[in-house]
Amino acid sequence: MKYDNKNFILAIVLSMLIIFGWQYFYASPLQKKLAPAVDQQAQTQQEGASQTVPAQGGSVPAANSPAAAVSREDALAASPRVKIETDYVSGSINLRGAMIDDLHLLRYRETIDPKSPTITFLSPSGTPGALFAEQGVVPATGTTAKLPGPSTVWSAPAGAVLNEGNPVTLTWDNGEGLLFTRTIEVSDEYLFTVTQSVANNSGASVAVIPYARIQRQDTPHVSGYWVFFEGMLGWIDGGLREIHYKDVAEQQEPEKADTTGGWLGFTDKYWAAAVIPDQNLAVTASFLHTKLDGRDLYQTDYLARDALVVEQGATVSHTDRLFAGAKVVRTINAIEQLHQIKGFNYMIDWGWFYFLTKPFFYLLDWLKGIVGNFGLAILIATVLVKAAVFPLANKSYASMSKMKKLQPEMERLKKEYPDDRMKQQQAMMELYKREKVSPLSGCLPVVVQIPIFFALYKVILTSIELRHAPFFGWIHDLSAPDPTSLFNLFGLIPWTPPHMLMIGIWPIIMGITMWLQMRLNPTPPDPVQASLFNWMPVIFTFMLGSFPVGLVIYWAWSNTLSIAQQSLIMKRHGVEVDFLGNIRNSLPFLKKKTTG
Repeated sequence: MKYDNKNFILAIVLSMLIIFGWQYFYASPLQKKLAPAVDQQAQTQQEGASQTVPAQGGSVPAANSPAAAVSREDALAASPRVKIETDYVSGSINLRGAMIDDLHLLRYRETIDPKSPTITFLSPSGTPGALFAEQGVVPATGTTAKLPGPSTVWSAPAGAVLNEGNPVTLTWDNGEGLLFTRTIEVSDEYLFTVTQSVANNSGASVAVIPYARIQRQDTPHVSGYWVFFEGMLGWIDGGLREIHYKDVAEQQEPEKADTTGGWLGFTDKYWAAAVIPDQNLAVTASFLHTKLDGRDLYQTDYLARDALVVEQGATVSHTDRLFAGAKVVRTINAIEQLHQIKGFNYMIDWGWFYFLTKPFFYLLDWLKGIVGNFGLAILIATVLVKAAVFPLANKSYASMSKMKKLQPEMERLKKEYPDDRMKQQQAMMELYKREKVSPLSGCLPVVVQIPIFFALYKVILTSIELRHAPFFGWIHDLSAPDPTSLFNLFGLIPWTPPHMLMIGIWPIIMGITMWLQMRLNPTPPDPVQASLFNWMPVIFTFMLGSFPVGLVIYWAWSNTLSIAQQSLIMKRHGVEVDFLGNIRNSLPFLKKKTTG
């Protein structure tokens, strides 16, 4: 049994190393190519003659920094605006530049307090942590007509308000025979559709190049988890491209790539902003960083590779989209399918093991729809997983029961060869072979639990659906650690312990169940192994104290089910389940007391 316990301990340690190390050293999520899709909506409309020609001479407006930093309130008051009001977002469109730079996500708040402010996602240029989007056109070579730019003030209908089913049309006349319009629509919760039109009555043809950009000012604070990505990303030329802020800041030149369709922008843990060209449009995508007035400025943009030629008397239109909001799985999938946006589901970081994490999320989401609580969904999913792997676990526990029956014979062999470890091991291996048992049998339940643990860890930590999802009692957010702590007597002492001492009630329950499960096995004869065996639940209790409590609840419940399952199987094989005896033998002070 000594070697069985040794392998069991080794399996647990290696399991945790795999869980943390595997993701820590991964370079990027697995890239898969999607089949080309035909956009269902015509993106270019025209009246009269028009054509496209290879773009020359155009460039996206450079990242620009205001003369001085301003507060959000002052920035909003400094320019005329059109309100945005839907069930999901509120904010405004900046008529200076026709930028979408003011957006609140109404379904989400900063903390679990229902009275806390809603999430402020987009903010105007110059404000701390500014994030804004702009669509526009730039002149191709040979075009000298005045075009609208980031400083152009557009006109809007009096009292206009943008909401679902009620688009807003902005206009600007260059005074030289060109009339520009931008019609902005909002749908699918967080999707803005921008249609730009140019009506040419100037007496000569003009050539313009469509572009779109998202600019972020100041380096954002990232969560620092290696499990999910935060930074600049996009679906470029059939694959996902991810660029960390520190990496793009070290580059001397913008990172550019040609692609057809796709999307690019910025992603945070739960929120994302991305510009989405016509999926049949050839564009050059760029990721860049610059430093102006002491501030870090990051920009993702694309520029069409073909210019739109607007002949005299013609009107040419161009449509693209902007996603700005929460990374809700249902919403992301619906937008990808409805608008045929290539690779849009990769906005959500499922990681290398998407074949585990995605199904596990859908299982939890489905169960939550039935029982109304993600915590209960986790408990039910654990039971379903246990049922699915029951044959393997049953075989493993049966083998462990046989191993326990063989312990007296194993002790006899150790006494027979006390000084010859080689003969001792050979004799034991012959015993295992004769009795048809495996010393590695105790590892199988742990090995099976590795991918499930990892999948749930990824889902709880990265899915916005579980953000601020409550359980019962004191657990108001399954994605956050247990807020209680043993070291202030669970709130009775008015003191906030340091992070490493935030060992709450659920981590303690998990540690107890882990310790009890280990007590189903006899105490290892080796004192070093026995000591490690006893301290391992304590170590795991401290380790998991800072993990999302939903994961800790899963582990504690899984241990409880394993205890019941293993006890039942041991009894069926005629092995006595002596919890008290094993507990007494594992605690030296109790053992001495009873044997004295």
